[in-house]
Amino acid sequence: MLWVSFLLFFAALAAAPLMNWWVHSRARPYVLPAERVEHAQVGIVLGALVYGKSGRLSPVLEDRVDTAIALYKAGKVERLLMSGDHGKSNYDEVNAMRRYARERGVPDDQIFTDHAGFNTYDTMARARRVFLVENAVVITNGFHLDRAVFLARSAGIRAQGVVADKRAYLDASYNDSREFLARCKAVLNVYLWRPDPTFLGPEIPITGSAKASHDD
Repeated sequence: MLWVSFLLFFAALAAAPLMNWWVHSRARPYVLPAERVEHAQVGIVLGALVYGKSGRLSPVLEDRVDTAIALYKAGKVERLLMSGDHGKSNYDEVNAMRRYARERGVPDDQIFTDHAGFNTYDTMARARRVFLVENAVVITNGFHLDRAVFLARSAGIRAQGVVADKRAYLDASYNDSREFLARCKAVLNVYLWRPDPTFLGPEIPITGSAKASHDD
């Protein structure tokens, strides 16, 4: 058993860089500057930290939503899908994102909200299976974008990606380290484990009314 454990450990060490390379290779051709992305049904905005009761967006999330707003106003996407964590009544990423975009000129009926986007895998699975998204621009920060595009395309979405970085982030080194392991998990989810998202629910087509996704 000890030798088996050692062999499994070293196999994992060897496989991890290959899994990271695979995610990069599958996603990188579709990561483009904003001006070069093709028109898509929707911009999918990945959630991140919001601050307390105020719902103020963290710098990382603010940059993601600002990038999505710019894409919407440039006519690159028809709608926005805000996907994040709203698993508790006292923590709500998606309505904070929706409010921020609405205050900056995006019509409320063009902002869909996914309240069960607890992780990137769930977001992309739900985008395809609940919101029936066929093509999208994925909007998140550079450290996260390859994995997000990889998972979107693996879910059956014709996805492009746009980097949302507008500043340097204090936790950049932590994000890079965490992302190495997260890419490995993404590969295992797609090719081996194939879990369902935490929640599914009734279909809310992205081509319909965004109000069907709102909780107010």
